[in-house]
Amino acid sequence: MLNIKNEVLVRVYAVAALIVFVAVVIFGRLYQISVVQASKWRAKSDSLYVKIVDAPSQRGNILADDGSLLATSLPFFDVHWDAKAEGLTEDIFNPAAVDSLAWFLSTYIDQQYTPGAYRDWLIDLRNAPDDTRGIRYIPIAKDLPYNKALLIKTFPIFREGRYRGGFIMEQKPRRERPFKLLAQRTIGYTREGALPVGLEGSFYNVLEGRPGKQLMIRVPGDLYIPVDDLAEIEPEAGDDVVTTLDINVQDVAENALLKACQTHNADHGCAIVMEVKTGKIRAMANIGRTPEGWWETYNYAIGERVEPGSMFKLASFMAMMEDDYIDDFDQPIPVYKGKVKIYDEELVDAEPHGLDTMTVKQIFAHSSNVGTATMVQNFYGKGNADKFVQHLRDFGLDLSTGIEVGGEETPIVKNPNDPKSEWSGTTLPWMSIGYELLLTPLQLLTFYNAVANNGRMMKPYIVQRTERYGEPIREFNPSVVKRSIASAGTIKKAKELLKAVVSEGTARKIRSDNIVLAGKTGTAQLNYHKFRASKGIRHQAGFCGFFPADDPVYSCIVVISEPERGGYHGAEVAAPVFRAIADKCFAMKTEMHEPINLKKPEKLKTSQLPSYDAGSSADITSSLKWLGIDYFEEDKLPEWTVMKAARGDSLMLLSRNISDKTVPSVIGMGLKDAIYLLENRGCRVRVSGVGKVRRQSLAPGTRANGQSCVLYLE
Repeated sequence: MLNIKNEVLVRVYAVAALIVFVAVVIFGRLYQISVVQASKWRAKSDSLYVKIVDAPSQRGNILADDGSLLATSLPFFDVHWDAKAEGLTEDIFNPAAVDSLAWFLSTYIDQQYTPGAYRDWLIDLRNAPDDTRGIRYIPIAKDLPYNKALLIKTFPIFREGRYRGGFIMEQKPRRERPFKLLAQRTIGYTREGALPVGLEGSFYNVLEGRPGKQLMIRVPGDLYIPVDDLAEIEPEAGDDVVTTLDINVQDVAENALLKACQTHNADHGCAIVMEVKTGKIRAMANIGRTPEGWWETYNYAIGERVEPGSMFKLASFMAMMEDDYIDDFDQPIPVYKGKVKIYDEELVDAEPHGLDTMTVKQIFAHSSNVGTATMVQNFYGKGNADKFVQHLRDFGLDLSTGIEVGGEETPIVKNPNDPKSEWSGTTLPWMSIGYELLLTPLQLLTFYNAVANNGRMMKPYIVQRTERYGEPIREFNPSVVKRSIASAGTIKKAKELLKAVVSEGTARKIRSDNIVLAGKTGTAQLNYHKFRASKGIRHQAGFCGFFPADDPVYSCIVVISEPERGGYHGAEVAAPVFRAIADKCFAMKTEMHEPINLKKPEKLKTSQLPSYDAGSSADITSSLKWLGIDYFEEDKLPEWTVMKAARGDSLMLLSRNISDKTVPSVIGMGLKDAIYLLENRGCRVRVSGVGKVRRQSLAPGTRANGQSCVLYLE
């Protein structure tokens, strides 16, 4: 019995000890929280009601080359009302003020509600229970422009501010493009939940700036509202990005490309204009067909990697010229009536011609697939394919451009020594005419631009600097990728071939009387298998070149994919776009015109000389000397003279005697001299027409007696 009692006591003491221990731990923790960590927990408690959030910064501008705004952030404002603001007393929220505020809201903010409806709504909100959700953050207006935001701040009650009037205004910048769709995809965008694209994405950190800090307080309804209109820490505006885009050239390129896509009902297309000497991108246009219409839905210029087709033949011919396989453009080459079999695959020319042979220049100018492929196969097909591919690398065709806009695809040029390249016996001839390799339009244009620039390959770039408040922060200067992609002789011959395409070849229809063009057409099949016809075959039309051909200022490429009507060849679809861009650029850009004063002036023909014009001898001789027109004069030339063409290219100045008492002959004179002479002799002058005097109503020699004289001018 004693043992049982002792065992019970032990258990009681153990439980009591455990209770005491737990109590000590609890009281110790309470002391730690309430005394030792009091400041920490008070701050945490406050954070449930007050917190600091990021305040958006003003995003930097994107500018064209001339400073025109391509993208900018405009301030828009959301207005809310705190119906239970601490300082909003009944003296402020009086019936007269409420009536006035209701009238202003109905008149200037939302006219679908009457002043009476607004008044009742405001009073109901004011009288609602304090715990009603959203009662302290009531939407009044959204996306107000700056002028309306200034106006609403002057409304009754609202003019009392945040604490006394419950007025809450938050600024929310909105991205705007003054030129609307111009260069839309190149400029790009930023959207919540999506990756930023274009320049907006590539220069996101530069444009974004630094956000500020805004103090927010929690109100009933689990809402946070700003404590003050001003941020606790002001945001820092982003820097501006200045592009190389010329808005005039961009507009020309977009309109010409859009017109072609609509005319041919194409799926999409792109056009790029580059400055030859520097690599500056002056225009980058992309057009795609959508159910809603034509838009810049994708940057095909840098993001679409395709087989370039016949535009690539320039590289094939330059490779052969570098190895001295071509030294005479008049050399005849077999073309087998436009059809040849290479291994088990048949290759045909796009246009039937029935010729057995063509010269080297004709093969290039008329874009003969058979002639090009057989030449390359004969020269490089016997174990020398790697030599041909090495030339392509020397030309920079295996390099990405590194353009500042994100999304560029890497070029693919097959390597005969790489098993992964899937090199076959027909790869070389098909590669020579632009198949079995992939390039973006910008990468191919960079190659053509190097040819236009006498072999110097420039890095294409579209951003020339970033700046803050007009002061440059970072400069992007022209950069040389390769000092020479080929020998001077090869470059000279390549230019001659490209000019022949326009003067006598596939692009002869775009010849211009104003400007000499050079370039190469290209027509590629998109769903081919070694040129075997397949159902629903699709095409890509292209043209790449430069202008003026003899002293290039701009290079340009046009690629239009899947045209459905009005032809599908590069000469029919893409070349006219190139011509339209070249013509407009020539009209707009004075640097493309030869200065007139560089030419030695030609002697005027007799019919061009101002014969039988009359006037003051001093005025006429001074004018002729300034114009550089030779003249002869009689001895002791009187005050008035008349000009007569003589000796083929010069003038004879003859005397015109003027009497003080008779009506003079003023035929051939300007109106100023004629009126001076007639009115000094008392005549009243009336005038008909404009120009010089060709007839007068009073015969010369008539005695001047104050009569009227009508002068007929022409």
